[in-house]
Amino acid sequence: MTTDRDELTPEEARRDHWEMLRFLAVNALFGAGLGIMVAIALMWLDIGGLGTRLGRANNPILPAFMVAVPLGLTFAAAVTASAVMLMPYKKKKQR
Repeated sequence: MTTDRDELTPEEARRDHWEMLRFLAVNALFGAGLGIMVAIALMWLDIGGLGTRLGRANNPILPAFMVAVPLGLTFAAAVTASAVMLMPYKKKKQR
């Protein structure tokens, strides 16, 4: 009996899943780093007076954190989503 899809052994499937998770984690980390760099650029270049306001704040750590973390998470989600859509599919077994 021939099937249209190739079956993987449990070990091959486990290895394939770990490779995909590693691929997605690397992309998520890249996106988070990119988002943090954008937040730093916003503060450093004083876009919208953000750097000036942070410089005059009594506690600038909390507002900077509240700008950087959501940007990092948003960029991580966007890069990971694009990685999922562009994930290469290759057959693990040849007929």
